[in-house]
Amino acid sequence: MAKKKNISSNDIISFYMDYVLEHNEQPKSVYAFAKHNNFEESKFYEHFGTFDAIEKGVFKAFFDNTHHALEASEEYEHFEPRNKLLSFYFTFFENLTANRSYVVYALHKHKNSLKGFAALSELKASFAHYIQELGIELIDIKQEQLNKIQDRGLTETAWLQLLLTMKFWMDDTSASFEKTDIFIEKSVNTSFDVLNVMPLKSIIDFGKFIFKEKIKMN
Repeated sequence: MAKKKNISSNDIISFYMDYVLEHNEQPKSVYAFAKHNNFEESKFYEHFGTFDAIEKGVFKAFFDNTHHALEASEEYEHFEPRNKLLSFYFTFFENLTANRSYVVYALHKHKNSLKGFAALSELKASFAHYIQELGIELIDIKQEQLNKIQDRGLTETAWLQLLLTMKFWMDDTSASFEKTDIFIEKSVNTSFDVLNVMPLKSIIDFGKFIFKEKIKMN
C-alpha cells in the first residue's frame, strides 16, 4: 500500500490520540508510529520533534480550534470581555468534551498538579495572550511597575481558574456536564465581580456551590 503523502500536524495529532487510547501508552518509536499509520517517518519530523511535543500540540489545538470558532462569529466581536471569556469557556469545554477520553487519559495522573504539567505549557501561553487581548479593565494604579505586576497577576489567576475548571470537569459525572456549565458561569462572573468591586452575592453563591460539590465528590 502506498504511503500517505499529505500529512498535516492535525493528522499526526489525530493518529497519536487514537494510538494512545487504543494501546494505553505512547508508541514505542516514531518509526513504529509512522508505520502503524502508513506514512513516512520523515513526515513526522516536519511537524513535531517528539511525542511529548505532540501532547503539547493537542492542547494547543484545542485552544486554536476554540479561538478560530469564536473569531468567525460576528456576535462575538461585539461582546464585552466578560461575555467573550464565557463564550471561550463554553466553546473550549465543548472541544474537550468531544475528546474527553483522550483528555482524561492525558491529565488523569496529573489532575492534582496540573499547574506544573508540561503538556499544558503551549495552552498556557496561548491562553495568557488571549486574556491580555481581552481588554479587561483593572484598577489604574498610575505606576508602570505595579501595573505590570497587576497584569501578570490577572493572567496567572485566569490560568489557575481554567485549570480548576478543567479539574472540576474531569470529576463531573452530571448529565451533559451540566454542573461544569454552572461552575463556569459562576466562576467567571465572580472573577469579573471581584475586579469591578461589585457586591459579594455572586462570591457567596459560588462559595456555597463549591462547598456542596466538594462534599458530594468526596
